[in-house]
Amino acid sequence: MNENLPALLPELTLVGAAVIGLLAGSWLPRHRQWAVAVLAGTACVIGLVATAYTMATGREQTVFSHVFAIDAATGAGRLTVLGALLLIIAMSVETVRGDKRETEYWVLLLMTAAGTLALIGANDLLMLFAAYLLSGIPAYALAAFAKDAPGTEAALKYYLMGALLGVAMLAGTALLYGAGHATLYRELHASLAVAPYGLVAVGLVAVLTGLLFKSGAVPAHFWVPDVTQGAPTPVAAYVTTLPKIGGLVAGYRLLHQALADSSVNWPLLLAVAAAVTMTLGNLAAFFQTDVKRLLAYSTISQVGYLLMALAVATRTDLAQKGLLFYLAAYTATNLGAFAVVAELPRARTLHDYRGLARRHPGLAAVLVVCLLGLVGTPPTGVFLGKLGLFSAAVDGGYAWLAALAVVNTVASLFYYLRWLAPLFTTIAPASAEAQAVRGRWAAATAYTAGTLSLALGLAGGMVLPFGTGSLLP
Repeated sequence: MNENLPALLPELTLVGAAVIGLLAGSWLPRHRQWAVAVLAGTACVIGLVATAYTMATGREQTVFSHVFAIDAATGAGRLTVLGALLLIIAMSVETVRGDKRETEYWVLLLMTAAGTLALIGANDLLMLFAAYLLSGIPAYALAAFAKDAPGTEAALKYYLMGALLGVAMLAGTALLYGAGHATLYRELHASLAVAPYGLVAVGLVAVLTGLLFKSGAVPAHFWVPDVTQGAPTPVAAYVTTLPKIGGLVAGYRLLHQALADSSVNWPLLLAVAAAVTMTLGNLAAFFQTDVKRLLAYSTISQVGYLLMALAVATRTDLAQKGLLFYLAAYTATNLGAFAVVAELPRARTLHDYRGLARRHPGLAAVLVVCLLGLVGTPPTGVFLGKLGLFSAAVDGGYAWLAALAVVNTVASLFYYLRWLAPLFTTIAPASAEAQAVRGRWAAATAYTAGTLSLALGLAGGMVLPFGTGSLLP
């Protein structure tokens, strides 16, 4: 049993910062609770440094009886999650500053991010479910942080669906354990290949249902629009990015490591889920006028593209690299768009953005980069990510899915342009009032995320190799 605690430094740092922050916040006066935010940011930086060192030294290993894997996928996922968490912390400063529950906000954010990191490296079914709970329960509280009617309703829907599908996931775990007589992926790989087909199929579908909920994919997507619209904007930015990273990397590892030789036709199941998710997300976004709700359906469509990597997880070596790069590029691009929304808290509809290019040209430029980036326009990172995933789908035998993804990509341009077009029209008095900015932190986050989106596209050749490397058994 490899009890190498330093190998889990990023996860332990977040959990430790959460505990210390909770204790410190109990004694700090309200006007000094910003110190907990500094602690949270420091924990992210320490985790990033530790991850970079691990990846540079190539110290891949499994720890604690192989239940947690530290390999290329874990390293890339850690970098994306911790970098995104830093941006979300910066985006949240003006939103929670001076709130009587400011400390609780930072602690909940740290705990749910630690759960996301646990999902990324989970190499055992029980570890997977524990990480599902750790990443989910604090997020339900975050969704209701504002304690207003929309946030409370959104949090209730989020919790009820998470609890229901969590029970289904636990039942699926029990079925797979009954079929394979193990929970460790390396042992399930051999035993599930000869296990009863029906038992494996039902168990796998139940487990995948929980991961699809975490990712916001069809048919477990119903919570995404309501939570994104009802929660505070930084929380909406969180729920549309970090859970997806954890759920999709966890699903990829499960399928690749435990189900590679199973007779269950899960590649077709995931291909259909990808096709339905990307299509429904785009169709539902077409006529949205609320900007947060539009981004919510946009993120559902993005999950559809990402699910293509899971469908061909065992069919091509391009899948892992494409998935990890796309997640990083999408995270930066999506957070950039949400940071602009956070900086303009009164601009809730597309009409409120009329004339933004004249009043706030910097924010308008970020919005143009991020929205066209979500379409997959070069030279943004999402363009390279989509190119990689489309190539993986074709190489994995799903050319029809790649063709459908191309059609959906072209169609998505319509609703992004519906948001971009008003930026360059004449500003109206009502729009001028709606475009009052909140502060500097959200704006700085927007500029940073937009720059990262472009940098990932321009320097993709240097970044892509970080996603290569086999998963540890």
